[in-house]
Amino acid sequence: MATDERAGAEIVRGKEACDLFSAELMKEIGFPSGVLPTGELEECGRVRATGFVWWKCKAAYEHFSVPTNSKTSYAAETTAYVEKGKMKKMTGVKTKQVFVWVPVSEMSIDGNKITFKASVGVGKSFPLISFMNEEEKKTYLRKNGAAN
Repeated sequence: MATDERAGAEIVRGKEACDLFSAELMKEIGFPSGVLPTGELEECGRVRATGFVWWKCKAAYEHFSVPTNSKTSYAAETTAYVEKGKMKKMTGVKTKQVFVWVPVSEMSIDGNKITFKASVGVGKSFPLISFMNEEEKKTYLRKNGAAN
């Protein structure tokens, strides 16, 4: 990993600070909070000038999403370049498709869907609401005219 990639980074350490960092970042770029489960975060960082971000956990872990019926694997370190509605050049995230683990290289928001793209060019979309916490769901449903 090139050290200059992190030059000028804002770095936070500790689970509470990292959870707050992640929640604020997801909100800022328009992603629901559940798109990147946080695990046991130890360090997070961001280089605003380039959009480079990273999340370091104590260990790699897996997460099963009931709404999407899919399993995702997170390495001890996950990186991405972020911008409004998109995370690209991702590393450290894989999803299990049938019997094969596929690296996720990009996530993007398009209307009410979130699309995950693999480095091999394959993509899969899910309803955005599948990754929202309860508070985000209420706000989303209120904004989109749905009664709850």
